[in-house]
Amino acid sequence: MTTAELELSPSVTDTPPRAPEPGLARARRRGMRHHRAGLTVLLAVIVLLTAVPVLYVVTLSIRSRDDVLNGGLLPSHPFWQNWPDAFRAVDLGRYLVNSWTVAAGSVVLTLLIAVPGAYFTARAGRRGARLASLVLSSYCAPPVVAILPLFFLLRNLGLNNTLTGLALVDGLANVPVAIWLLDGFIRKVPREIEEAAWLDGLGTWTSLRRIVLPLISPGVAAAALICFFLSYNEFLFALSFAQDSGSQTLPVVLSLFQGDKNVEFGQQAVVSLAGIVPVYVLAVAAQRWLVAGLSSGAVK
Repeated sequence: MTTAELELSPSVTDTPPRAPEPGLARARRRGMRHHRAGLTVLLAVIVLLTAVPVLYVVTLSIRSRDDVLNGGLLPSHPFWQNWPDAFRAVDLGRYLVNSWTVAAGSVVLTLLIAVPGAYFTARAGRRGARLASLVLSSYCAPPVVAILPLFFLLRNLGLNNTLTGLALVDGLANVPVAIWLLDGFIRKVPREIEEAAWLDGLGTWTSLRRIVLPLISPGVAAAALICFFLSYNEFLFALSFAQDSGSQTLPVVLSLFQGDKNVEFGQQAVVSLAGIVPVYVLAVAAQRWLVAGLSSGAVK
């Protein structure tokens, strides 16, 4: 081949890229549509399964006891008397305050123990990982086995039938979950950041408070919310250690509507909704921090 022919021959790099075949492009678009449709259906099913129990409680709140016993999912006729009767039957405001007080106090205690505990398990290598697994395994034990020793412990401390005693028990019970959650967040913080702080003269606890804690704040918020919900819904400890009306929480009060011979389904549903709504508002308001915290700590 002569020099002129080489100059006239097209270069390989000058060849325009080949456009995807129309059939392949259509198949890709069709696959994307099917994928989105599948996700939409899945999310709709999840929302439906989540909403059905709440909607059923709403219908129960406007049904008479005889209507509920006759069966059916919807009220034959609305019975609004359940609402004023429920508010007259129990001091709902006090029990809500008790539940929120116990839940908030237990979260503070849980974080005070779990943050340094998770820091140790995350920075202690294999021993720390084994300790974290051991701590988490303690959460799997049935809580009923701890009722008797905790009862005598609280009685000796003078904390039976007190909100402080309930907050103490719930806070300690949620420590394993909080350590397990926070361990993953702390492991993602590079050690070099702490080493630089140590070179600047900061101690271990000071660097934890000033350096590590702000970096894992989404995880701390997520752990706090989860522990708050666990404590707010706790029933066994509240039933065992709070036997007077001044220290009872909302889950215990719900059980009071179940008598020996009859159950006030409608009033019980009203009180349930009164307890659900504030927590739903908190969950929606804190959704951004909860999702950010759980997603940032998903990879351990």
